[in-house]
Amino acid sequence: MVKRILSGTIYVLVFVGCILFGASSYCVLFAIVMALALNEWSELITDNGLATVNELITTISGVYLFLAFFCICIGSVGHVIFLPYLLSMLFIFVSELYQKRQHPIANLAYTFAGQIYIALPFSLLNLLAIREPGNYSAKLPLAVFIFLWLNDSGAYCFGSILKKKFPYKLFERISPHKTWIGSIGGTIVVLLTAIVFSTFDTDFTFWWWLGLGLVVTIFATWGDLVESMIKRELGLKDSGKFLPGHGGVLDRFDSALLAIPASVIYVYSTLAL
Repeated sequence: MVKRILSGTIYVLVFVGCILFGASSYCVLFAIVMALALNEWSELITDNGLATVNELITTISGVYLFLAFFCICIGSVGHVIFLPYLLSMLFIFVSELYQKRQHPIANLAYTFAGQIYIALPFSLLNLLAIREPGNYSAKLPLAVFIFLWLNDSGAYCFGSILKKKFPYKLFERISPHKTWIGSIGGTIVVLLTAIVFSTFDTDFTFWWWLGLGLVVTIFATWGDLVESMIKRELGLKDSGKFLPGHGGVLDRFDSALLAIPASVIYVYSTLAL
């Protein structure tokens, strides 16, 4: 428990500090997180015999996609920056012809799954951080991650305290320890936090913040369950050992992988109204 609390505290401080410090530290932070997550995904798939994923190409391609989104949002380059990424996708297809590996379809499927499941969500985070060209703002990325962390903590506390009185399972087939009361508790904590955000923020309304909080909690829960489904399929408890007491990179960011795209949809659809 001490190791878990210490590593978790350092993780949060580094994470929040990099987001708040500015666009450069934000970019470096998530490029590193992207690389670690994609490498972990490639190792999970390859080491468990599901397919053979080229770790180097998968990792470089995903990081490049994030950096391309960042540069586009900053306004420093044109859309031509995506051409190398497209070239890497073509390379993955063509290289499979010459590898003479078994199950080439599975190799391609899991390789592109990593790009869709991990690389794309992290890349879309740039649309929250830089909503206007060249104008970086830590507010929305930080809010989304604060909601994610508080949802997780709230669900754990409510579930631990009230699970005997309310033992109803949320999704027993995938995650037998998650309960409805824990999920509801996490949602309540996030909505209360959203109210606090609304009192200090003049850009968005009270109801807008509540909506964002609700979107994050719903898709965070689904994101957590999706990763649990993947680990159950592989017979694993943790995706890795990146953070002592917390598991792997994917264990730390599983909820974000669905919550980020959902938040982008919510933000841009509501701002367009």
